[in-house]
Amino acid sequence: MPNRGGGFLKADPDTDTDPDPEKKQGGRMRNTTFGIIAIAVLIAISAGCSGAKTNCDRACLEKFVDEYIDAMVAHDPGKVPFTEDVRFTENGVRLQLGEGLWSSIVGKGTYRHYVPDVEVQQIGFIGTLREQSRTGGEGDSVAVALRLKIQNNEISEAEQLVVRGENGSQMPPAGASIEKAGAPHPVFNEVIPAADRPSREELIRIANVYFSGIQLNDGNKAYPFSDDCDRFENGMQTTNVPVKPGEQRLDPKTASVYSAAWGCKEQFESGLIHFLTRARDRRFIAVDRERGVVFSFVFFDHAAGKTRTFPTPDGRIVTSGPVIPWTWQIAELFKIDKGKIRKVEAILLQAPYGMNSGWSTYEMGMSDQPQ
Repeated sequence: MPNRGGGFLKADPDTDTDPDPEKKQGGRMRNTTFGIIAIAVLIAISAGCSGAKTNCDRACLEKFVDEYIDAMVAHDPGKVPFTEDVRFTENGVRLQLGEGLWSSIVGKGTYRHYVPDVEVQQIGFIGTLREQSRTGGEGDSVAVALRLKIQNNEISEAEQLVVRGENGSQMPPAGASIEKAGAPHPVFNEVIPAADRPSREELIRIANVYFSGIQLNDGNKAYPFSDDCDRFENGMQTTNVPVKPGEQRLDPKTASVYSAAWGCKEQFESGLIHFLTRARDRRFIAVDRERGVVFSFVFFDHAAGKTRTFPTPDGRIVTSGPVIPWTWQIAELFKIDKGKIRKVEAILLQAPYGMNSGWSTYEMGMSDQPQ
C-alpha cells in the first residue's frame, strides 16, 4: 500500500506472520526514516517555491508602478494585485483604495523616475499625472511621489504624495514645471561600476548627512557635495541659477538670506538655512545601488518665532525664514557617486505644522534619526 511519502507501508504488526522481531523492528525504523526524508523534501520544495514567489527584480518592480498607475487611470483598484490587508495613504492621510487621486485622475503625465530597491522589495517613483480641471480638457498636471511595498507579488503598502498647483509657495505648479524637464537628469541613470558601489548603509549615511546639515544649518560641518551638484525642487532649479541681467550675485559671506544662485555647498556653508528647525521622520524607502540613488520621505519644520534670528558662521546676527510655523512634506532623492552628492531631486507640499506621514509613530515622526 503506497504511503504519502512515496514509500510502502508494511503489514500491521499484529497480523504480520514474520516471526523475527528484530526484522519487524528494522522495517519500522526504515519506514520512519523514509517518512522523515519525504517530509523534509516536501518542506524544502515548499520553501523554494515561496522564495521564488517573492523575488521581484528591477523590471518587475517598475512594472508594478506602471500597473498601479494604469489602475488609477481606470479608477479600478481591482486591476492590480493588492494584499487583503493593504494600507494606503495620500499626503499623510490613510484612505481607502479608490479615494483621493484615484477618484480625480484623468490621465498619465510624461515624466517618470523610478528608484527600485530589489533588496527590500520596494520601489520609489516621482512622476506626473493629469487630474480633473475646472476648465475641462486633458486636465491639470500634478506631481506625484509614490512608494510601493511588494510581498509575494502583491502590493502590501501604497504611499503617495500629490503636489498640485496650490502648493503653498511662490513656485509655479509642480507638475507643469517637472514636465518641462522632459526626463530625469541623465546623471541619475548612470550606472556605478560594480566594484565601486557603496553598501546601502553607506549610501543612506551620505544622504542623511544632507538632512543633518540643513537642520539648524550652521555652516560648520563637512558637506559631501560634488562640484557639479545641483538641486531641483518641484521642477525648479534651486542652486546655481544664473543671475538676471543687471543684478549682482550675493556673497555668501555677507548676505543675510541664502540665494538660489549659489551652489549646493555654498548654500550649506553659508549657515543661512538655520531657520529650518527640524528635518524629521527621515525614511529612506528605496536604495538603488546599481545607480547610486537614494529615495527618501522627510518633513522640514520651520518653527518661526525666535528661531528666525540666529548667528552666521562669522558671528553676524540675521533674521530669515517663514514668519509662521511651516512644514514641508517632501519626497527627496539623491544621486551619490564617489561619496559625493551630485544631484538632488525633490517634490514638496506645504502641510500642517508637525504633520505625520501616516506610517510612523509620533515618536518616530518627530525623530531626526534615519529610518
